[in-house]
Amino acid sequence: MEKLKLHTETLDDSKIWKSLKEGDENAFSILFKKHYPHLVRYGNSFIPFPEKVQDCIQDVFTDIWIYREKLADNVVVKAYLLSCVRKRIRRLQVRDRIFSLSSPIETLPFLFDFSIEHNLIADETTTIKVSHLNQLINDLPSRQKEALYLRYTQELSVDQIADTLDINYQSANNLLHRALLSIRREWRTNVPLITLLFSFFFK
Repeated sequence: MEKLKLHTETLDDSKIWKSLKEGDENAFSILFKKHYPHLVRYGNSFIPFPEKVQDCIQDVFTDIWIYREKLADNVVVKAYLLSCVRKRIRRLQVRDRIFSLSSPIETLPFLFDFSIEHNLIADETTTIKVSHLNQLINDLPSRQKEALYLRYTQELSVDQIADTLDINYQSANNLLHRALLSIRREWRTNVPLITLLFSFFFK
């Protein structure tokens, strides 16, 4: 078995996954370091307890290592990890008395704030419109906002979003459609500009 080198952060996830399943500890470390930051951001979007989120992520990776030989070969790694973290937080919510009086994860607010670095935009008029777009997105219902996050920030397909949210394809597609329809309805400018902003916003 050819071991992966730890510094090769640009390695394809499928190669890392294959090596991990074969018992390569370096591949496990690469996978953890590569995906840990966005898993933390995603987890923190559900509960305001960073240490709990970190514990959930570590539990997910611990299970991956322990049960590596039983893992499926063909996995979209990012989507799989996001789904695992979401399910782990849901399990924590049921188990941990800190959340005993809270609502199910499906009804929790999605706390992630979309924003563009305004200092990257030289034109003041565009900056104002970008701020308005940010507000429109952040005012969406939580599930629509989460679907947009998974689609444009994490670049998941609709199928992968459905798996992550534990819903069917049509429901995931409807969430995205309603979110974009709501933004376009409230957006008082031309469509080409909002298309441009979306391409910049979610790059």
